[in-house]
Amino acid sequence: MKLNVIGGGLAGCEAAWQAAELGVEVALHEMRPILSTGAHRTGKLAELVCSNSLGSDLPNRASGLLKAELRQLRSLLIDCADASAIPAGGALAVDRELFSDCVEDKLASHPKIAILRQEIQAIPLSPAILATGPLTSQNLSEKLLTFTDHEHLFFYDAIAPVIEYDSINLEVTFRADRYDYDKINEGDYINCPFDKESYHEFLKALIQAERIPRHTFESEIDGGVDAGTEAYFQRCQPIEVLAQKGERALLFGPMRPVGLIDPRTGRRPYAVVQLRQDTLAGDLYNLVGFQTNLTHAEQARVFRMIPGLESVKFQRFGQMHRNTYLAAPKLLDNTLAFHKQPGLFVAGQLAGTEGYAGNIASGLVAGINAAHYLLGKPPLQLPVTTMTGALIHYITHADTKSFQPMKAMFGLLPEPGQTQRLKKIERHKYYAERALTELNNYIIRHLSA
Repeated sequence: MKLNVIGGGLAGCEAAWQAAELGVEVALHEMRPILSTGAHRTGKLAELVCSNSLGSDLPNRASGLLKAELRQLRSLLIDCADASAIPAGGALAVDRELFSDCVEDKLASHPKIAILRQEIQAIPLSPAILATGPLTSQNLSEKLLTFTDHEHLFFYDAIAPVIEYDSINLEVTFRADRYDYDKINEGDYINCPFDKESYHEFLKALIQAERIPRHTFESEIDGGVDAGTEAYFQRCQPIEVLAQKGERALLFGPMRPVGLIDPRTGRRPYAVVQLRQDTLAGDLYNLVGFQTNLTHAEQARVFRMIPGLESVKFQRFGQMHRNTYLAAPKLLDNTLAFHKQPGLFVAGQLAGTEGYAGNIASGLVAGINAAHYLLGKPPLQLPVTTMTGALIHYITHADTKSFQPMKAMFGLLPEPGQTQRLKKIERHKYYAERALTELNNYIIRHLSA
């Protein structure tokens, strides 16, 4: 019997690969480029819509631990991310096109995978995996509303602008990675420094700037949220919304200057906008943390107030779009299958995992579990002491009333058993060592056959 995987994003591609590697025939359905979305730009599989960074790659960071686990579990997409990596300090950032090409080439050449370009408009029969992501089509969203008894939620997400490197005024900016004082002139990030006066001028302009009204396609399906409500996701709010929270909100968020010293002054700037390389060639950079819903004209006007970006050329303006996800704790079991339809699995942000690596992780788990369902094997249930296991446990057991998509966090892991309280660095090191050891033991016991 063939496994249908609906959605060719990060989770769907990882799920398809994992199932195929276990010997299952897979049909991977992707509606692009026949039907595009309000945010995608290409028809490629595994297109990165927002940032080009998969987060920290350091072992003492939650995101770094998650990627270490995925490497141990032989994730295809993390493999492709490593192969298409570009300089980003301690983070794993990729050239978007090289990354998508790597994933698509691997899947297209797999003898067990057929890639079908078509929109799926109905809930599929089991066995199947729904991985249609935050931009699930209107037709399928309407079916999901009925299928889930209207326990269907959504929030609004935003994309940061991308600019041309050659248009940046490098006489005003400086290169540095946060806290890496020994590499002050060799950092991977370009930093645009503000003094106090220029910051407050920028803040005022940002708050007063004109925004784009909600798109029609975002209003057609409200999922139970009032049409006038803007339900932004807490960890990905537009920069102009953050700015309204107080004059210092951005100084503790995307414009925080801590860990950065301007080599020309020898002092920390009052505020900083960081630019991160977006392509391997280094011709494009994105504004880190600057997701926005300002009009294109206002983005050009306001963001050119950033020191060093006075004459910047925009390769892509920022935008906001509807992100769709399910009330996973009520609808899914800990294998990522629907309670009401065994054999129908959900992966990616639709299931409630947040962040690229988190979506890849849920795709990996759903792909293996769907294959095991077909092959009559026990499901994959990773220990909650691993970041992957803890993330899946959270999205299937959290309080539904306050549920939002969750990214990798050390707070999801069980506390250390030691009676003496560990310091933060020691605690994170303990978490990482425990997770990787227990994951290795689990792989030997359950996945090595």
